[in-house]
Amino acid sequence: MTTLLDVPATKPDKSRAMIFTVVALLSLACIGLYFTVRYYPEKHAVENFFNALIAGDTDKAYEIWKPGQSYTKKDFVADWGPTGYYGPIKSFALLHAKSPVGASGVIITVAISPFSPLPNENSDPAQSQKTRVVNLWVETSDKSFSFPP
Repeated sequence: MTTLLDVPATKPDKSRAMIFTVVALLSLACIGLYFTVRYYPEKHAVENFFNALIAGDTDKAYEIWKPGQSYTKKDFVADWGPTGYYGPIKSFALLHAKSPVGASGVIITVAISPFSPLPNENSDPAQSQKTRVVNLWVETSDKSFSFPP
């Protein structure tokens, strides 16, 4: 028998647990999205650069590089041209991007190959041995390229 002085039984408050769960999931989603797109502009610039090289358009690639006065077109072609140090380039894959603490740019690590598509060790070991890994420095402010310091 209940009287007026008895406290009614309370139902557990599930809405508070639901709010905490939703906030936690949204926080994780935002953090994941941040790490997914944080270097997108720099990666996109690198993709444009290598797509121009694959197409054989060294003029466009040189323009994307945005070189300083000391890195002439002749030097660029000697490095990136079809018969250059890194050439010919027929395929590439972005491997990694990182920015040192306090740095003004991003280091993008790229695998480049003279074969298309990019070979892996399982498909053809002889071709995969010719794949090179290159680090490029991309300045965040103007998306200019150089080699990492």
